[in-house]
Amino acid sequence: MKMKKVASLFLTATIAASALAGCSTGNGEKSADGKTTIEFWAAPNPTQQVYWKEMAKEFEKENPKVNVKVSPMKESPTSEASIQSAIAGKSAPTMSENINRGFAAQLADSKALVPLNEIEGWDKLLENRSMTDTIKTWEFSDDNQYVMPIYSNPMLFGWRLDILKEVGVDKMPATYSEVLDAAKKLKAKYPEKYVWAKPALADPTAHHRWFDFFMLYDAASGGNNFIEGDKFVAEDEAGLNALKFMDDLRKEDAILTKQSTDPFENGLGIFTDLGPWTFSYWEEKFPEMKYNENFGLALPPVPDGTDTEKVNTFADTKGIVIYASATEEERKAAMEFMNFVYSNPENDLKWLETTKLPPARDDLSANESFKAFFDKNPELKPYADAVPNAIPSIDNAKYNELQTHIGRYAVNPVVKGEVDPEKGWKEMKKAIKEELKK
Repeated sequence: MKMKKVASLFLTATIAASALAGCSTGNGEKSADGKTTIEFWAAPNPTQQVYWKEMAKEFEKENPKVNVKVSPMKESPTSEASIQSAIAGKSAPTMSENINRGFAAQLADSKALVPLNEIEGWDKLLENRSMTDTIKTWEFSDDNQYVMPIYSNPMLFGWRLDILKEVGVDKMPATYSEVLDAAKKLKAKYPEKYVWAKPALADPTAHHRWFDFFMLYDAASGGNNFIEGDKFVAEDEAGLNALKFMDDLRKEDAILTKQSTDPFENGLGIFTDLGPWTFSYWEEKFPEMKYNENFGLALPPVPDGTDTEKVNTFADTKGIVIYASATEEERKAAMEFMNFVYSNPENDLKWLETTKLPPARDDLSANESFKAFFDKNPELKPYADAVPNAIPSIDNAKYNELQTHIGRYAVNPVVKGEVDPEKGWKEMKKAIKEELKK
């Protein structure tokens, strides 16, 4: 789920030239029998390829004038690089999935994507899939929508309920002061344990910030944007609060950044970010991990005095895009295909059952179509509840560089005690603003 850095400046420039030239693969042209063929690149994941081939087959039964060719995108060296190479080589598909908002910003800057809101059927799609609220946070700084979100993984924090109970904490902490109180009690009884045992807190790699800083920032700011287009718009108070929270945990000796094996599962740490993909892995490797017995799931802690009910968090999300090289017929057919898939909640249920990735729907936790699934998989219900309030990644083409600055200047030195939160925030802010000017 985590992105890798891709694309040289030369390749980006080539993509822009290719896209502006309006190149077409030819796959969307009508054949002699009047059929339109569209090419769909699925994520390099066997379960998702099976799902999309099934959807294509069902769509073609009701739409005999359209062929949907589904194939997996290449992931060597990365799926992002393979997409950029295809665009530059004038061999892009009509549409593909597996695109996050940050990478979409790179492609949109290069004029390689079609604004979906300019294609007839977009508004119908949002209404039929019940995603009017969810889609709002996906709007780009130019007021366009370039990605149709397929799934939204609101990142939650796991707590070791059994260890909390042992140290005298009866419920999962919801505020900073409650977390710090739990930290004091933990260290008093188990000085060898930590609240947050996570080596990535000291690693500047960009994608790590999605699973620590942005979870805390989105919660503290009420979902306020961090960057809008080329402007730094982060809420200073919220960012400082998140860093001070990390620093306060450090002062309690409650953060461990040294390498450790499965610290949460082994009880070395009692608090960690968890995505819904965790539980299939646990079924095989850690069957003793039982939901609401020895672990629970919670939204990120918030500053004292903040509403603890409706809390925002970061969303690990990806979706579908349509490429600018597509012909008008191809774009029309692609939107018809998406409307076919997402007009029926049973198709989202098939997706959920196949991938365990929560569909990006406002009504995911309330729609009766999904009730039996969540009754059988109760550990996934909190993720469904959080979908409408989950914030996707920033929509800036330099997201890798920008997020690296968050780690290098703020998060990493703060958790290591090298700078105070105020200095870390100031240095981070300066580096980001300079990056945005380049």
